[in-house]
Amino acid sequence: MSQEIKTTILKPVFIPSVLFIVILVVFTMIMPQVASEVFSTVKNFVAEKFGWLYMLSVGIFTLFVLFLAISPFGKFRLGPDQSKPAYSNLSWFAMLFSAGMGIGLMFWGVAEPVMHYVSPPVGTAESIESAKMAMNIVFFHWGLHAWGIYAVVGLVLAYFSFRHGLPLSIRSALYPLIGDKIYGGIGHSVDTIAVLGTVFGVATSLGFGVLQVNSGLNYLFDIPVDITNQIILIAIITALATISVVLGLDGGIKRLSELNLYLAGFLVLFIFLAGPTFFLLNAFIQNIGSYLSNVVFMTFNQYAYDKTSWISSWTLFYWAWWIAWAPFVGMFIARVSRGRTIREFVIGVLFVPVGFTFLWMTVFGNSALDAIMNDGFTMLSTAVSADVSTALFKFLEHFPFASITSIIAIILVVTFFVTSSDSGSLVVDTIASGGKDNNPVWQRIFWAVTQGIVAIALLLAGGLGALQSASIIIALPFAIVMLIACWGLYKALNLETIRNESLRHHMNAGRHGKISGTWKVRLNRIIEFPKVEETKRFINEDVLTAMQAVKEELNNYSWNVDISNDKASAISVIRVEHSNDFDFIYEVRARNYDTPSYAYPESVNPTKEQKKYARAEVYLQDGNKAYDIYGYDEDAIVIDIIDQFEKHRHFLHNTSTLNPVVPID
Repeated sequence: MSQEIKTTILKPVFIPSVLFIVILVVFTMIMPQVASEVFSTVKNFVAEKFGWLYMLSVGIFTLFVLFLAISPFGKFRLGPDQSKPAYSNLSWFAMLFSAGMGIGLMFWGVAEPVMHYVSPPVGTAESIESAKMAMNIVFFHWGLHAWGIYAVVGLVLAYFSFRHGLPLSIRSALYPLIGDKIYGGIGHSVDTIAVLGTVFGVATSLGFGVLQVNSGLNYLFDIPVDITNQIILIAIITALATISVVLGLDGGIKRLSELNLYLAGFLVLFIFLAGPTFFLLNAFIQNIGSYLSNVVFMTFNQYAYDKTSWISSWTLFYWAWWIAWAPFVGMFIARVSRGRTIREFVIGVLFVPVGFTFLWMTVFGNSALDAIMNDGFTMLSTAVSADVSTALFKFLEHFPFASITSIIAIILVVTFFVTSSDSGSLVVDTIASGGKDNNPVWQRIFWAVTQGIVAIALLLAGGLGALQSASIIIALPFAIVMLIACWGLYKALNLETIRNESLRHHMNAGRHGKISGTWKVRLNRIIEFPKVEETKRFINEDVLTAMQAVKEELNNYSWNVDISNDKASAISVIRVEHSNDFDFIYEVRARNYDTPSYAYPESVNPTKEQKKYARAEVYLQDGNKAYDIYGYDEDAIVIDIIDQFEKHRHFLHNTSTLNPVVPID
């Protein structure tokens, strides 16, 4: 008897996404020339009419995350207050870098500076000024703005999911604005846009990657550069990505990301030492200074007075590409950033990858410009103008061991390709499953294959031009979603700040209740380290009885009160419903610890059973309050519940002056 295939897909998101992708792929493969013209026409319309929206949005995103880092909001943790980061800083940075920029740096690290030098947006081509402008533009395109876009989505997802238990999906950002409607049509539409943006954003990168791999293989082994070989390469690398997807986050993506970081570090160090080292050091400092001096002007420069198509081919393409990638990279970095504070997150996501990116672009871009300007290596600019995908390999010819470094470059492109595809598959699967993780493997395989098919379709529809057009088009609706998400996140953080201030400053008697009995009873509680089973019994019996007493009294005043008890885990919860507002939640749960060395006098040798103990710790809406009520009698427990209930009511009073809100918890 055949077993039913296990699935966790959310049909209102999965089905529209797949239908749209199928229609586009079939249309592209049947009529590639028509598809290419349609892509180009729509891209030009979007760039001409909505270019201002891209530029303004990206400026807002960057300023918003910088504001969060320096504001009091930066102290909030992406998870419960006691949570710790799951990954070391090195692994975290490696995964951020590989998922966010890998293929792009390999493809554009040499090509873009050379192209701006040869054909600047304004001014004289192939001059010292155009060289300075080229590096300034490159830093702008690959700097804080790109990672600011990723950081917005990552923060939104991590905050609402890990701190407030909402689905790990884009829809959760709208919860402070529309409440439970995120589980209806609006939420489904937002997640569908995110799925499409991720699929097309990743497919764009895969298209760039395969063009470069094909050029590298042609350079090394004379394998022809044509669409057939590119399709074969996509199939091979998608298969590798599928294997990585099956291995999972820790088994596949983490290890590949660390390999990428080591190989990229080796390659950039080699070029730095073999190239004009001291010139690069000078250029690096000057490039950063120029970037900081011009970043505000460039952020809002629309070339309104000197009309040029350059901005749609470059800046708007990059902003759209990063926005299209934002659901993918944002969710990925959210998943690997649980337990970090908002301030740690912004500093890590914004400044560490940007620092490495600036170093990479200086080493490769300035070395290329120096080779052209001072060493007469003009064939590089000719080669770049003829075929962008060959830029890196032509550049490596200027250095020793070109064959070896070219092989390393191809390996890097392939591994970046794989990490982008498998990370993207993981993210799309999560969104299309309503925020669920640990989904069946076949679903991740499906999305990995789908991304490969879309990349093939875009290459058939016009190669590089179609890839750029797809990114600009699909990013428009998601840019609007991200702006709304920023407002939702700000509103939620503001409410949490008010709540914390209310709980901190509202004064009332008996903060944690009292323990009846003599001073001997109190002393006994201080030195007692109760066994795990004793604490569980206390929570399942004494605490539950006290909660029941509070419930009965509140019921007399027509309040809706729910009590739940997980006997096995020893968790007792009382919830008081506040219609159209934040519910009051008071939870006591057993937490196990190793008994500390100071627990017993030196003369006492504790038994094996005494080496573990448990505390009855209190949790409220925002996590563990880090105090223990074990040993309180019924009246003391009741008083503590009432104390926290009074503070909660004070918080609701403070929020009453704001606009009407919906609950986060």
